[in-house]
Amino acid sequence: MSSPHDRNNKDLKERFSRKMSIQEYELIHRDKEDENCLRKYRRQCMQDMHQKLSFGPRYGFVYELETGEQFLETIGKEQKITIVVHIYEDGIKGCDALNSSFTCLAAEYPMVKFCKIKASNTGAGDRFSSEVLPTLLVYKGGELISNFISVTEQFAEEFFSGDVESFLNEYGLLPEREIHALDQTNMEEDTE
Repeated sequence: MSSPHDRNNKDLKERFSRKMSIQEYELIHRDKEDENCLRKYRRQCMQDMHQKLSFGPRYGFVYELETGEQFLETIGKEQKITIVVHIYEDGIKGCDALNSSFTCLAAEYPMVKFCKIKASNTGAGDRFSSEVLPTLLVYKGGELISNFISVTEQFAEEFFSGDVESFLNEYGLLPEREIHALDQTNMEEDTE
């Protein structure tokens, strides 16, 4: 026969075991919360570090240059950054698609200044006939480092920003992409 004392010990052990399970559950749950907090903290630290290491201004959209003087001023005053200029005219095949591609690329590469100017507004419109448009000019430190005349001949009939990005990367004209890709990866991990 079991004594009441043995039964009390057994009840006490069961209660203690149940309590430990709840405590362990809480610890495990807290560990997951801590892991999520650490992941968010690391992501924020990476973004801060990237911001500190990314010297120079941020752009993120396409600048419409209205005159040849504005074109020269833009190139002359931006000494440390890459400037990609699209010279175009309305109604010329490929110009609209290249303008659309620039809009996407400007958002993906905010450390690069993307500009566009109508050939007729450059002051040298006679040099930019419809046969040479669209034209891309790439400057760094105020110096022309690349120029591509009738650039859409390098692409398929229909092309997109990824095609233009690959083309520019092929010539080493774009820096590495921003940390936003890392953000997307971390966001997916957070939802799991």
